[in-house]
Amino acid sequence: MTLAHDWAGTVGETWAEEWHRTDRGFAAMTPHLDAAILAAAPVQGGAIDIGCGAGGTSIALARARPGLTVTGIDLSPALVDTARSRAGGCDNLSFRVADATAVPDLDGTADLLVSRHGVMFFDDPVAGMAALRRLAVPGGALVFSCFDSVTRNRFAADPMVAATGREPQPATAYAPGPFGFADPDFVTATLTAAGWGALHREAVAFDYRVGAGDDPVGDAVNFFTRIGPSAPLLRAASPEERGPMIARLTEVVRQHLRDGVVDFPASAWLWSARAA
Repeated sequence: MTLAHDWAGTVGETWAEEWHRTDRGFAAMTPHLDAAILAAAPVQGGAIDIGCGAGGTSIALARARPGLTVTGIDLSPALVDTARSRAGGCDNLSFRVADATAVPDLDGTADLLVSRHGVMFFDDPVAGMAALRRLAVPGGALVFSCFDSVTRNRFAADPMVAATGREPQPATAYAPGPFGFADPDFVTATLTAAGWGALHREAVAFDYRVGAGDDPVGDAVNFFTRIGPSAPLLRAASPEERGPMIARLTEVVRQHLRDGVVDFPASAWLWSARAA
């Protein structure tokens, strides 16, 4: 399970090192999110990217809406450093290392709040979404994406099967982590309790790319040792255990090799709301 504080340490550092490959993984979903963001984005005002990571969403928004003042916020110093290094020429964009639920100087300043898979890590999701609500102006918009069930995200589930021999099961109650907002009924109740209204959701099926280049299978296997729920299991395994696990993972990856790339089926929810 990835918790919020993990992003401030080694998880954030790994994602900063791997930002090219993590952005590649989301590349087929990102246009859906970007379109929803632009549909909600005013021409001018303030926008905040929650859990901005390596800055892709923040940069795209700042360039598309030069009249907006865009602030990207993330817990990870390494990811914020990467985002800053990518944002040359965006005078309307800044980044800060912070907990987005504890930035009182930004309360009531956001006409738009956005997040690409960055809002599923709150210890208390109602309190977390209420804190984001305080950042918004009255009627301000919220647009975010989050993963659907782990069983419909085979890039996560299949490596877990290879590592453990067991199919991961969807959580029966909320737990912070990548799949914490998989249940749309739970998300609806959470947003409503936190003061968000005009809720809308859309399911987005996409291909999550994990391997490409001269050796797409090797690229994908290496990716899974670095990123995803199977990565800590592979790192913790003894040499005797790790060899068979990698062999099983390699076979799973080969099954998804098509036309020189390795894509796994993935599914996300795309949400929008308004500050009530």
